[in-house]
Amino acid sequence: MTSRQTTLAMGLLAFFAALTFGTRTAPAQDDQKPVVVMETSMGTITIELDAKNAPITTANFLQYVDDKFFDGLTFHRVIPGFMVQGGGFDPQLQQKREGLRAPIANEHANGLTNQRGTLSMARTSNPNSATSQFFINVVDNAPLDQGDGYAVFGRVISGMDVVDRIVNVPTARRRSPEGSVMGDVPVEPVVIKSVRRKGKG
Repeated sequence: MTSRQTTLAMGLLAFFAALTFGTRTAPAQDDQKPVVVMETSMGTITIELDAKNAPITTANFLQYVDDKFFDGLTFHRVIPGFMVQGGGFDPQLQQKREGLRAPIANEHANGLTNQRGTLSMARTSNPNSATSQFFINVVDNAPLDQGDGYAVFGRVISGMDVVDRIVNVPTARRRSPEGSVMGDVPVEPVVIKSVRRKGKG
């Protein structure tokens, strides 16, 4: 084969290769993870949710977000070296019941672990009792992954400094309007002003 024939053959190969790759379907990409922006009285926390590994929990949380359920509620329980918990009580420690939906299945065995900065569902001793309350881990909490565990469904991607400020506010024991005594309650309420999907008002 002459030099000219070799060049022509290589050109034809490149041409057909370009046609082949040009018509090939691009590899499917994972759906973009939902992101929510939580505006609090102490700053902004941005959270990425993991719908792939925790589809039930993520859908549940986003429905509360879309319903604006969290607006005006508080981080009512904060424990240094552990976590901050919110999504259930207003500044007077009145539990919000209007708009509260049925409990969801516990997705704790989803491969995600309770590490610092992760978002998990709060619940009672019943593993399948989670509704609206959630918590953000401020340290790695491996014990929460054991047994029935606590379902992780997201992580803080911006504003962990805000979480760290929240967990270190002064706390006290307070009596709720329903008569129960609650511990680890911020003396000055830490209010969740709003939670919205990123890019939506």
